[in-house]
Amino acid sequence: MKIALAQLNPKVGDLAGNFDLILAAIADARAQGADIIVTPELALSGYPPEDLLLRPSFLKQCQRLIGRIIDEVDDITVVIGHPHAAGGERFNAASVIRDGKVLGRYEKMLLPNDEVFDEVRYFTPGYAPLVFEQQTPDGVVNVGVVICEDIWDIEPASAARDEGAELLLVLNASPYHKAKQQMRRDQVVANRVDETGIPIAYVNMVGGQDELVFDGHSFALNKAADLVAQAPAFVPATLLVDYRDGDLQFGDVAADLDEVASVYQALVLGVKDYIGKNGFPGVLLGLSGGIDSALTLAIAVDALGADKVHAVMMPSRYTADISVTDSREMIELLGCQYSEIEIWPMYEAFMAGLAPHFAGLPMDASEENLQSRIRGTLLMALSNKSGRLVLTTGNKSEMTTGYATLYGDMAGGFAVLKDVAKTLVYKLSNWRNTQGRVIPERIITRPPSAELRPDQKDQDSLPEYDILDAILALYVEENLSRDEIKARGYAGDDVDKVVRLLRINEYKRRQAPVGPRVTSRAFGKDWRMPITNGYRD
Repeated sequence: MKIALAQLNPKVGDLAGNFDLILAAIADARAQGADIIVTPELALSGYPPEDLLLRPSFLKQCQRLIGRIIDEVDDITVVIGHPHAAGGERFNAASVIRDGKVLGRYEKMLLPNDEVFDEVRYFTPGYAPLVFEQQTPDGVVNVGVVICEDIWDIEPASAARDEGAELLLVLNASPYHKAKQQMRRDQVVANRVDETGIPIAYVNMVGGQDELVFDGHSFALNKAADLVAQAPAFVPATLLVDYRDGDLQFGDVAADLDEVASVYQALVLGVKDYIGKNGFPGVLLGLSGGIDSALTLAIAVDALGADKVHAVMMPSRYTADISVTDSREMIELLGCQYSEIEIWPMYEAFMAGLAPHFAGLPMDASEENLQSRIRGTLLMALSNKSGRLVLTTGNKSEMTTGYATLYGDMAGGFAVLKDVAKTLVYKLSNWRNTQGRVIPERIITRPPSAELRPDQKDQDSLPEYDILDAILALYVEENLSRDEIKARGYAGDDVDKVVRLLRINEYKRRQAPVGPRVTSRAFGKDWRMPITNGYRD
């Protein structure tokens, strides 16, 4: 028996497009001799469909398209993920279809309601296992079906085993974060194999959807929990897995990516799909001569091609000559569109208008932020004129501490590095240059500066980035308290400063554009802190 794991990249809400994608995958699987094809979780609707699920017309259209698959597909068993409405309730479902019949419909039992998930808002949990019979030349094989979160607990898999399942198929829309594949494959699924004695074939969605990136990386484990097949990460693919002699057999195994490479590919896919699925003709970004904008530019060109990327250098009197020189060199390396717009005359015009209101007051962040807001205004004007989306270039360390300007460098439509700490920015930049030099070395090695006042350095205002990022990870991603972080050896003043800056800048993060999630907790769907907040841990 040959199983095709269809690692698809659907678009949320594009039901007709996703239907065509599924039919093409079925045809391809049939041509390769597959007996069963398995799609990802909610492949028909895309994941997560969010409040589209509250629209009766959306659910009715899903049902009509499932009916067309039932009518049009034969000679192969199709296990398809889709929303299902019945009796006034909604289910995250998988239907097993063959030769014009529905052999069974599984309803997801465990509905995740943490991190980026809020399925309890939309779905009713199922309660019954599903095991269907698949005829093979050697006899009937009993095949069980579960969906995503179900495999993270023993009970749904055990229920399928108790119903006689000899093989378990798992439909997934499991979003990426660092080390996620090792967790889901080597811990979660391997544990289910050990506990049930059943081999497991796991298909995962691929693609970018707003803040989420799905890495694919579908795989199969045999009864010994050996990895016998694995699809590549971050690209659509069909993984063929053979089942015979009561077990899954060894086949193609795509290599794992190391952590830095996987984050880079996740960011590239996130940009590619956000721009492509939303129909933007290209992107704009401000190029400063610093490492954040340089990395953003490299990712954008890798995602979209140089012809769809426009970088704009907007120097002021505080911009170092080497920032302009290094930016021009990077443009020569990448070959994308480039413009330079001097902002100082505009700044002086603003200051002249503000002079009566600023009279007698010392210079402070107001003048610095004004420069950033002029740049943001210029980029948004170019965006309006060209239709291209502005990519912001701020990183997670800056988002944590508020070291960013509302309506300035935060102005834009997609924040590529929103979940990338500054120390990881350096690792990603160095890794990208190992694939072909695109970022001038001096951009990576010079001390970071916003260049909004004379001799400005980031570390004038912030702890060293290795310390800042470690505190950030412990507080945001691991949810430790200040005292717990201090107990790990971090200076109390540093911890208190970072946590204070995090707290008072929540209002900025709430207004930031979406950006791809690459850690276990990003500022977005899985960070929902109140802005007005009197709690002090």
